[in-house]
Amino acid sequence: MITRRRLLKTAAATGLVTGASGLAMPAIAQGRAIRIGYVTPQTGPLAGFAEADSFTIDMFNRVMAERGVDVEVIVKDSQSNPNRAASVAQELIIDDGIDLMLVASTPETTNPVATVCELEEMPVISTMAPWQPFFIGQQGNPGDPSTWRPFEFAYHYFWGLEDVIAVFTNMWDQLDTNKQVGGLFPNDADGNAWGDPNTGVAPGFAEAGYDTTDPGRYQNLTDDFSAQINAFQAANAEIITGVVIPPDFTTFRNQALQQGLNPKAITVAKAILFPQSVETLGDAGHNLSSEVWWSATHPFTSSLTGESCADLAAGFTEATGRPWTQPIGFVHSLFEMAADVITRADDPTDLDTVVETIRSTELQTIVGRVAWDGAGVPDFAAENVCKTPLVGGQWRQEDDGSFELVVVDNTTAPDIPAAGTMQPLS
Repeated sequence: MITRRRLLKTAAATGLVTGASGLAMPAIAQGRAIRIGYVTPQTGPLAGFAEADSFTIDMFNRVMAERGVDVEVIVKDSQSNPNRAASVAQELIIDDGIDLMLVASTPETTNPVATVCELEEMPVISTMAPWQPFFIGQQGNPGDPSTWRPFEFAYHYFWGLEDVIAVFTNMWDQLDTNKQVGGLFPNDADGNAWGDPNTGVAPGFAEAGYDTTDPGRYQNLTDDFSAQINAFQAANAEIITGVVIPPDFTTFRNQALQQGLNPKAITVAKAILFPQSVETLGDAGHNLSSEVWWSATHPFTSSLTGESCADLAAGFTEATGRPWTQPIGFVHSLFEMAADVITRADDPTDLDTVVETIRSTELQTIVGRVAWDGAGVPDFAAENVCKTPLVGGQWRQEDDGSFELVVVDNTTAPDIPAAGTMQPLS
């Protein structure tokens, strides 16, 4: 395989590199801008994850200019499509000649980009996808742990399914329920990982005393959840959980109400991370619960700007007129990682040097400490995965119809303050 690394070695001798377009490109010259590729779902059903992209990149460019670092960020829209994500990653590596790849926002984006980077020997830092779908999902045989191997170029930080199991069950333990759970798991990388009967969330729920009804995978952007609703009603599920894209959750919630499914708790990942997703539900959004990876009350500080989480959230609202959302913190942290790596690396245009610099990272960021030192991670993923803290929250409807996300359980991360307790939907 002719990788970009081999092309660059050839360039040292010939002075030319041939891009995917077939055009000759100049070999990398000393003193040029450091090129950072960023793949993100700016359109499509996952677009909410990219809401803070422009705000963050503007900040990054300003700070880098103030520090005298010549850097160019090249953004590609995955359009919420895994095939498109892989394609634009290839473009960034071969045609744009990037030195470092950044990628965020669900396994549908992170995995295809990281896979391309591993094949092309391009350093990549990724986030905003649980580590099991990221690491295990990219293995040649995800069902056989004996075959799992570490990556050489892909480095990821976020929480894992074990963390969401703990957070969800800690929240549910605050309620009086029959401990019957209905699971909504789509046929995608997240849904297949969460719904796996052996390595997904159900075994962890069972250890905490909760039984899970899983009616099987459904296709994203479905318009009929009657089968799932009927299964949950038959099981008398007083808790509904899952990992659902925003438009699908809106459809499910409305159909569930129409068909008389009234659980005591609905705790779902992904779908209700964003205020606008909850606001579209009106009163039906009150007391919905989810995992909380970042908030304005988290006790962390940016290594780039010195801002607190509260400062960053307020700055986003002032600049955009929109309420803060959880991805703001993690997108900001991704560019903290980029700044740290390119300023610590002896030569940020040398791929081997960049990889070694990533491996040696220990950085306090706006989302907490990031270091690939294996802390809290199984041995098989320790080289490539760093875990960040997770707590649980509920959306409270205010008198004016807006919603506030309130942390209601911090058992797994006591340094993140809680501001309330879990309340039932009905």
